Amino acid sequence: MEGHERPHRVERDSMGEVEVPREALFGAQTRRALDNFPVSDLRFQRRFIQALGAIKLEAAVVNNELGLLEDELKDAIVEAAEEVVEGRLDNQFVLDIFQTGSGTSTNMNANEVISNRAIQILEGELGSKSPAHPNDHVNQGQSSNDVIPTAIHLSALVAIEEDLLPGLRKLQDALDAKASEFDGVVKTGRTHLQDATPIRLGQEFRGYSGQIERGMQRVDKTVGDLGEVALGGTAVGTGVNTHPDFASRVCERLSARFGIEVRETENHFQAQSAMDAAVFASGALKTVAVSLLKISNDIRWLGAGPRANLAEIALPEVQPGSSIMPGKVNPVIAESATMVAAQVIGNDATIALAGQSGNFELNVMLPVISYNLIQSIEILGSASANLADQCVSGLQATERGPDLVEQGLMLATALAPEVGYDKAAEISKQAYKTGKTIREVARESTDLSEEDLDRLLDARKMTEA
Repeated sequence: MEGHERPHRVERDSMGEVEVPREALFGAQTRRALDNFPVSDLRFQRRFIQALGAIKLEAAVVNNELGLLEDELKDAIVEAAEEVVEGRLDNQFVLDIFQTGSGTSTNMNANEVISNRAIQILEGELGSKSPAHPNDHVNQGQSSNDVIPTAIHLSALVAIEEDLLPGLRKLQDALDAKASEFDGVVKTGRTHLQDATPIRLGQEFRGYSGQIERGMQRVDKTVGDLGEVALGGTAVGTGVNTHPDFASRVCERLSARFGIEVRETENHFQAQSAMDAAVFASGALKTVAVSLLKISNDIRWLGAGPRANLAEIALPEVQPGSSIMPGKVNPVIAESATMVAAQVIGNDATIALAGQSGNFELNVMLPVISYNLIQSIEILGSASANLADQCVSGLQATERGPDLVEQGLMLATALAPEVGYDKAAEISKQAYKTGKTIREVARESTDLSEEDLDRLLDARKMTEA
């Protein structure tokens, strides 16, 4: 329209001309992918974009050091890529997760954004590909097929270190604190959901803490695998069109930048044709999710009540629980954690299915692996911290658990060494039938003295055997 600037600019790629929003930093290939994949509202997370920007940044530095990229271009690309790393250009990463299976569209999205931002810095014309070319300069020495798997590993490592492990440590610390606080609370143990021999509430919480501790150890075992990256393999693992020192030097710089170990793989063919490290990592995350599910459900059951159920612990009251029942309070924090666990278990199934889609030299479900892996890491971390802060730390033991110990039928177990298994079983059945305690029936039906009964039926001592 005369007197107004056109809302689009025209760019050309290998397929011809395409219109791109006039002020957009992305270019023709991103525009085509935006049209091709109008599938969902799912986008690569901040962690992935951060990792991808860092790879492009350190690649430019190394290419400059190797004499392959002139100083002025390097400086502009580094400045532009740093803006990507910092999240200042996130609104330019517009593509759906459900896109080309190699993630090529998003790799080119990054190349175009960094190229065009570098062009702006150098006071050139957006979309001109000059003086900074998205392929020749920003993508120099790289392929989507090694960059995207590398970005997946790198973003997962950073998310594990900064998001997941701190949340798990916080949860373990909270559970440890409750294990100590509840150590003197003797209650009825349960197996098969039926009464069992006594246990201390603190011992139950020590079990929960141990699950999280071992979960962190399992996650740690994945870090070495994820630290081995595909960068340097380019198209099919042979390293065509890249300098032999490129990948190792970029990895050194990425390691220093993020404070984690990233190293070029010794076998590029497995690193690009398979995503086994991501599958393995997801399996560890699923195990942590299963632990979180067990712990959260136990807390829900132990707090069930407050009058018509176990009610052995009191949960913090954080919000009203019903739109119709006044005064009702629900275990909502624990419920939130169980839903996170379910999501992570589902994510693992997606990653396992996607992981087997490594057809010949390339896995072609990389974006969905990335999305689900990072989501699992992030939500496990935040849910664990939230469970610690808003639920576990505020738990209180009630008197109900200790009050029921003397009524427990499984106290008869302690009599078995003295009167035999069959007689102990008979005492237990008689107590159940009559409503009497084990102590009362044993007093009536055995020759055990009061001192013997006190010694044998010491519930606290039974928890220390």
